[in-house]
Amino acid sequence: MSPKMHKLAISIALAVFATGVAESQDATPENNISLYPPDAQPGECYAKVLVPAKYDTISEKVIKREASESVTVIPAKFEWVEERILTKEASETLTVVPAVYRWVEERVMVEPASTRLVPVPAEYETVSERVLDRPEQTVWKKGRGPIEKIDNTTGEILCLVVEPATYKTISRTIVKSPATTRSVDAPPVFKTVRKQVVDRPAEVRKSATPAEFSTIRVRKMIEPASEQRVSLPAEFQTVTKRVKVSSEQLSWQPILCETNVNQDIIARLQQALKTKGFNPGDIDGVLGSATLGAVEAYQRASNLARGGVTMETLDALEVKLR
Repeated sequence: MSPKMHKLAISIALAVFATGVAESQDATPENNISLYPPDAQPGECYAKVLVPAKYDTISEKVIKREASESVTVIPAKFEWVEERILTKEASETLTVVPAVYRWVEERVMVEPASTRLVPVPAEYETVSERVLDRPEQTVWKKGRGPIEKIDNTTGEILCLVVEPATYKTISRTIVKSPATTRSVDAPPVFKTVRKQVVDRPAEVRKSATPAEFSTIRVRKMIEPASEQRVSLPAEFQTVTKRVKVSSEQLSWQPILCETNVNQDIIARLQQALKTKGFNPGDIDGVLGSATLGAVEAYQRASNLARGGVTMETLDALEVKLR
């Protein structure tokens, strides 16, 4: 391949690589970037690349353990001593002497004399009596004559007759003598009963019981428990953390293009990628898809701007243009 054709192939590959990376970042909001690269010099090539977010590692002193207080409990001190203790209090014993009884006979009134009223029932008799059941009355009745009724309008005979009164006999009970009462005197009623009477009443006798003591060995506290407090200072430790110092953004950066690249630079780029552990394919000085893929993988791993073979990438790989 002639040098001219080689440069053209590299230019096309770089353009495709830069365009592919830029299209993959369409979802990222683009920051305010100028339309053309600022301060560009003749012979330089620039590309709009995606600069990843930058982070700094900082160390910070944080508290590991708060200041506190250590408490040591000093137990109480005891000793064994002999002590006389009351085991049974003095008391009084009460003894009940029961009462003594005897049997006696006694005539007692069980029912006093009284006067009571005895009812005398009323006397009745039954009498019969004839009473009017229906008075005498006149009524119209149908009669018969020489001319009988021959149609619906003539010949009907009515006679006014007298019906005599009717009577009936009824029986009823009447009071012959009304109910009364009479007084009857009842004498008192007596009864002889046998009962117990107290011959000697019950009594309570007291007898004193003295207190009882015994000597025992007891454990007596001679010094109470106490606390010993010691102040413990706070402990600190140093922790390292990553702090974001700049967000991901688009930027114009110088890159390889047909004006500043040749087969030797591509071969040295491939060798440097391979040394770093990123497979560029054959070391042939041709900027193919394998080499471009290795470049992007190296840029991602090294947190470098992506969007072309940037001078920043060449510097990181220590590939010089001349």
